[in-house]
Amino acid sequence: MVKQRVLSGVQPTGSLHLGNYLGAVRNWVENQSQYENFLFVADLHAITVPHNPATLAGDTYKVAALYLACGLDLNHSTIFVQSHVSAHSELTWLLNCITPLNWLQDMIQFKEKAVKQGENVNTGLLDYPVLMAADILLYQADKVPVGEDQKQHLELTRDIVNRFNHLFAGKKPVLKLPEPLIRSEGARVMSLTDGTRKMSKSDPSDMSRINLLDSTDDIVKKIKRCKTDLVRGLTFDDSERPECNNLLTIYMLLSGKTKSEVAQECLDMGWGQFKPLLTETTIAALKPIQEKYQAIMDDLGYLESVLRQGREKAQAQANDTLAKAKTALGYSLAL
Repeated sequence: MVKQRVLSGVQPTGSLHLGNYLGAVRNWVENQSQYENFLFVADLHAITVPHNPATLAGDTYKVAALYLACGLDLNHSTIFVQSHVSAHSELTWLLNCITPLNWLQDMIQFKEKAVKQGENVNTGLLDYPVLMAADILLYQADKVPVGEDQKQHLELTRDIVNRFNHLFAGKKPVLKLPEPLIRSEGARVMSLTDGTRKMSKSDPSDMSRINLLDSTDDIVKKIKRCKTDLVRGLTFDDSERPECNNLLTIYMLLSGKTKSEVAQECLDMGWGQFKPLLTETTIAALKPIQEKYQAIMDDLGYLESVLRQGREKAQAQANDTLAKAKTALGYSLAL
């Protein structure tokens, strides 16, 4: 039986944190044997906002190493760097030329980020969803793991597929229509300093997140100082207590316990009891990842070989799709 194909990626800006891990990477690991996976480091997306050229390459390697340290298996997953496969940029241009401008201007994330960047907003930020569409469509992905904040981008991808196939594909579709793959629990881990906002690498405060490579001392400090409330007894799903729900969810996911088990365990707890428990659980969960990451970074030759093999496999699939798209658009392919 042919496995369905999954495509996803994370940007190499800043360090991967619990939100990236619990909302994305760990789900890839747990489900990887069910699918054929193409998982990339999204370094082209990383420059849609101001970035540091001196650290981009190193951060890209760091994310790839963390993919492996978190448990991605090369028997099930192809790991590669987005910019190493030039078809991503080429298909983006082709899709740009059939994507109405108003579709991009209506994107909620663009509107929000454009307000923050003001006059410095760049074309890449506006065009981000088309690049995301190209990422997905090059690999003819059946499913795309997305959080709630990315659902609109995936809907745009589906609109682009329908428009392309209608205008240029004739009876046989050239591009596959992808479906979202959304996990209900842990899909949206929130900030430690504001339980109503998503945990993010772009938050200026490092206290808002626990990075996968944080030291024990940093984890202790961040959880000790994270925002809580004055209510004794910890419960899920109380709209008046977003921080409580978030911290219980993180504990549930890292401990491997069920929601009902955590609810019962923490029902009569105060924060003075719970925070040390969450700290201990977090440190224990991240320790094997950190140890494996260090071993990988100590053998860069191995990491480079993984990315080289990933690039070759990704290029073969991406170039095949690109050639079909160019033919449908009327281009004569190079001899």
